[in-house]
Amino acid sequence: MVTWYRHGAVPRVALHPVEGVWRPLPVHRVDGALQLDLGGTAPEDVERLVVDWPTAGLAAATLIDTPGISSLSVGVSDRAWALLGEEQLPSADAVVFLTRQMQPEDLAFLARFQEATGGAGVHTTTITVLSRADEVGAGRIDALLAAEKVARRTSEDPAVRALSQAVVPVAGLVGLAGRMLRHRDFVALRSLATADRADLDAMLLTADRFCRVEAPVPVSRDLRVTLLERLGLFGIRLAVALIRTGVSDTGALSDQLFRRSGLAELHRLLAVHFTRRSAALRAATAVRLVERLLRQRPLPAAADLMVQVERIQVGSQELVELDLLARSRAMHGPFPWRSGPRPSGCSVQRGRTGGPAGPAGGRHGRAAARSRDGSPRPVADTGRGPAGRAGHRGCVRRPAPVLRMGARNSRRAGLRCGVRAARPVTSGRTG
Repeated sequence: MVTWYRHGAVPRVALHPVEGVWRPLPVHRVDGALQLDLGGTAPEDVERLVVDWPTAGLAAATLIDTPGISSLSVGVSDRAWALLGEEQLPSADAVVFLTRQMQPEDLAFLARFQEATGGAGVHTTTITVLSRADEVGAGRIDALLAAEKVARRTSEDPAVRALSQAVVPVAGLVGLAGRMLRHRDFVALRSLATADRADLDAMLLTADRFCRVEAPVPVSRDLRVTLLERLGLFGIRLAVALIRTGVSDTGALSDQLFRRSGLAELHRLLAVHFTRRSAALRAATAVRLVERLLRQRPLPAAADLMVQVERIQVGSQELVELDLLARSRAMHGPFPWRSGPRPSGCSVQRGRTGGPAGPAGGRHGRAAARSRDGSPRPVADTGRGPAGRAGHRGCVRRPAPVLRMGARNSRRAGLRCGVRAARPVTSGRTG
């Protein structure tokens, strides 16, 4: 069912039925996990659940978790499609789309979301996540590197590039384990790392072997089962490899698991593209919808209103930057890369060219496009490399008129954004 997660002063779970008024739900803790009691209400009679939780992570945005759009149960899939709305705006301002492999139904959903927000051809409202990235390489130690290659190939697909501005691989179970790692878990993993390498490799071939009662490692079966539930086989392999290469305490291992899982990069992309730009994204959606309405239903005063819309588009620095960001992802965008795939996390922020992004980076009116750069890192590295960065070398110069948002105001758009043909747009890491 559809679940909303939002920031609240006190923890609370409310059920909003299809018909009737909402009511609070009792919550029970079982084996450390929270269980909800619907009180006899059938799931198909629930419009949504709203979870209020006092956590800083929800202060910047409300998260809406939906069922899969390709579920075997038609009614379950319809709940996700219903969020797009038929006669009203979608419930969400942006989409983080989780998939293991892009399917035609996935592309149709994203295309419909863009159409519903008046942003057909705009790539600033969608990020695609390749979930369960640790399973791409059959759970081998280099599974995340293989997942990064898959993410790059996916982002190069013209059909995907037309609908999503970034494709990032994420191993959710590993990231969660990094957030919740306990000292007892670290001690057990360290014991596994000091055991005979051949014996441990044989145990890690399958889950059944790892959980056998008789095992040549100084870790009890119950603790091994707990580790398997928390980290999975890939997470255990990764944690053991990190400990063998010098990670010596719980905090360091926790940070490494979280960063290498892809969740740190996903958090960065959400902050750069969504939460820091939430007001601008909503304003851009409203302006696009008004513009589309004026074109579809011309009125006697439509010409004057269209002029006002174009003035808003050109006069707002944030809207110009969003337009540039969207165009930079297009097949024939203003920033063709000299070689390799386009980076999946390109963003535009105010700042002095070549300096740090953000308001503190420099004078108003300069635009700096920042993207990820580097190459895949080995397991022993201290940080996880972001997906889609191999092969990127930088941006080339282009004339200013690429920023035009309307033929009659193209010159003003280029001047307001401050991008000049004589000044290259630099590339680097945004974060």
